[in-house]
Amino acid sequence: MDNFFYQSDHLDTILVVDDSVENLQVLSALLRDKYKVKVAKNGAKALEILEADPSIDLILLDIMMPDVDGYEVCKQIKANSSTAKIPVIFLTALNESSDETKGFKAGGADFITKPFNADVVMARIRTHLDLQVERRRADDLLRVLLPDNVIEALIEKGNYAPETHSNASVLFCDLVGFTTISSRLTPHELIHELTEIFTAYDDLAVIHNVARIKTIGDAYMAVAGIGSNNNAHATDLVKFGLALVSYLQEKNSNSSIEWKCRIGIHSGEIISGVVGKSRFQFDVMGDNVNIAARVESNGRPMCVAITEETKSLLSAEQFQFEALGSVYLKGKGERDLYVVNLR
Repeated sequence: MDNFFYQSDHLDTILVVDDSVENLQVLSALLRDKYKVKVAKNGAKALEILEADPSIDLILLDIMMPDVDGYEVCKQIKANSSTAKIPVIFLTALNESSDETKGFKAGGADFITKPFNADVVMARIRTHLDLQVERRRADDLLRVLLPDNVIEALIEKGNYAPETHSNASVLFCDLVGFTTISSRLTPHELIHELTEIFTAYDDLAVIHNVARIKTIGDAYMAVAGIGSNNNAHATDLVKFGLALVSYLQEKNSNSSIEWKCRIGIHSGEIISGVVGKSRFQFDVMGDNVNIAARVESNGRPMCVAITEETKSLLSAEQFQFEALGSVYLKGKGERDLYVVNLR
């Protein structure tokens, strides 16, 4: 779990923008022992630096500058999606409440007055960098729980309307013999093993353009084809399933515990929505989700089983198929199933 959240173990970068060389020198000398410092003598240069490096952690921005003042520069920073979340602290000799109001409306986070008090400067910078860390942790948590398009809808509209996805694929992965293996492990060892496996699964999901929906005990559920016009959803999800098998094979070669998984995939129409309010969860549902679960339970260990619907979306040049024949799926009747592998 050590890498579950964003960790601020890098040297934070601060962009100082001021038309006074003296002020740039003073602030650079004050900050350079603890931070990486970049400087700009005007707003245009600051925007140029940010375009090249939008990962800057904090901006100290003078208000009174020639050509373009700090308020306008801040507005442009906040209008750019790649830099909008960078906190801006205004540097000013102004002390009227109306000036502060104008700065906050422009998107500023705080003010530091001139002449500079070193302790105040360092304290305010630290406060806003710490807030950035907390925001990133919150963002990381949201992205574990929800797809990006759902997060955007919740932020912009306050809700996520249920969607029907006419063309998507669903995967269920279950660890074979979990009860037997877990009985031999301490609670700490069991949680460590599941965390290691599911963290690797999550990393592979990102690589293969797949969204993890949830885990239930030793079961892992994922989908492809929601949140974007992804016509390759079946291909992406099958490659993801095969990657899960490969990961466990590699893990087993260096471990005293031999984990095996069983994977089932089905394609078709599904419904997505956010369930609950105080403890909400993004979920997918529908008859095709249930079919995918049944395919998994009727598959082979360390194999990816698919339905005819998924097979029809895959290229025979990329994949090879082994027929499992007509298999009875509980509550769903007979279905032709296949084991799929890369050629």
